[in-house]
Amino acid sequence: MKRHELVKKMLDGVDFLEMFTRYVKIDTQADPESKTFPSSEKEKDLGRQLVKELTELGLADVEMDEYGYVYAHLAANNGSDKKVAFLAHMDVATDCAGNGVKPQIHENYDGSAIVLKDNIVIDPKDSPQLLECKGDTIITSDGTTLLGADDKAGITAIMAMLKWFKAHPELKHPYISICFTPDEEIGKGVDFINLEKVNADFAYTIDGGFPNEINYENFDAFSATVTFTGVSIHPGYAKDRMVNAMRYAGAFCDRLPKNMAPETTENREPFIHPLDIRGNAENVTVSMILRSFDIKDIEMEKDIINTLVDELRSENDKLKIEVKFEESYRNMHSVLKDAYYIVNYIEEAFKELNTEAEIHPIRGGTDGARLSFMGLPCPNIFAGGVNFHSQREWVALENIAFAAALLIKINEQIK
Repeated sequence: MKRHELVKKMLDGVDFLEMFTRYVKIDTQADPESKTFPSSEKEKDLGRQLVKELTELGLADVEMDEYGYVYAHLAANNGSDKKVAFLAHMDVATDCAGNGVKPQIHENYDGSAIVLKDNIVIDPKDSPQLLECKGDTIITSDGTTLLGADDKAGITAIMAMLKWFKAHPELKHPYISICFTPDEEIGKGVDFINLEKVNADFAYTIDGGFPNEINYENFDAFSATVTFTGVSIHPGYAKDRMVNAMRYAGAFCDRLPKNMAPETTENREPFIHPLDIRGNAENVTVSMILRSFDIKDIEMEKDIINTLVDELRSENDKLKIEVKFEESYRNMHSVLKDAYYIVNYIEEAFKELNTEAEIHPIRGGTDGARLSFMGLPCPNIFAGGVNFHSQREWVALENIAFAAALLIKINEQIK
């Protein structure tokens, strides 16, 4: 991949490899079953390390609070009164093992399949982005864990930006706020964030995938819980008396539209996804997620569920069914469409690096979505990683440097 001169200079001037590999070796896996915040105290191990490094870089008001959020600030040197924040999350996903990460360095990548332990193969046929990284330094795990580029590549890019500003005080930038967050991977990343401490007018999460991706649209997200209550009785005497909640829960899931499942949809198509079924013959709970880029489609999905529930109730008047819907997060586009100048800064920064942004809607969510509705407009920027949440996760060192260079250029646009 052709590199801008700034990216090359940063690769020569900042030890991206040392930083990134040091961060991913720190176990920060979240715990979805925990009742504490952060969900795992070990997330604070990385937080303490980042506090130390931010202090050494000369940032002000550096702290990690009781909830594990790390805050820091860099004064403006360009005369601007605008305040921008950059955020990345410290925790890693829970989809596979995340402790004991052993980063593997594949220098001067030649375009072939990368074979790791346990017959884990990262093949360009499945990850075509690899072919854009020939000659680069590819970093993977050893195949027994995820890597943690999500989102320690984002942390590395932010820290590299700050190191570059310290080494080049002649570079102009506005007031910069830094916030590293816990528990993003379990949907709680901004539950206890202190926006007064963030102290910014707008923000960017550095938590996307491959260059040159940026996101300012995401799913509207709701959860649905459907509880089936039947009638339990000894199976030997059950004729015309037992109502098996498990059978009705199974029928409910089977009747959900097959063309509205995650495995049959893409791009902007909505889906209904049963996540978990728990219970017994008397009581069963089906937990689902509803996703759409248009809130009207969420209402349509609710109607589908309610219609199916009514059908099942009509089949047996002894069966009880309760339905509960809850909002998880909303599409940040409804906020950012009225603050598009924030996206313009990114687009202009890309032009400064002789390339163009690739705008993609996220079939998921980001902390930026919730922050946008909390009053801090916040699109998402790539961090460089691919195959998140799996043992096949990888990142090119040069792409982390590209993300860092983009942050430098974004700051140049904010005047």
